[in-house]
Amino acid sequence: MELKEAAAGTLESGDILVQIAPAESKGLQIDLQSSVAYQFGRQIKQLVKETLEGLDIHDANVKVTDKGALDCTIRARVTAAAVRATGKDVWA
Repeated sequence: MELKEAAAGTLESGDILVQIAPAESKGLQIDLQSSVAYQFGRQIKQLVKETLEGLDIHDANVKVTDKGALDCTIRARVTAAAVRATGKDVWA
């Protein structure tokens, strides 16, 4: 699946900014910036990975800037960024 650069979300409190770009190597490279990374970083990365793999995206560079988003918000932002990056509408 071909990817182009795309993003979803904001840097507002309680939100998350997800930026997806084509992979330079195999696999998902997830770069997480979060003030709660110590407590929830592993969970946030796992949620991003599971959401992307569920959308059949296995190779991408993903930059995630978290501002305290809940799991449902993380899933929604990752899905929106993936739809924009692939052009594949998952809601149709």
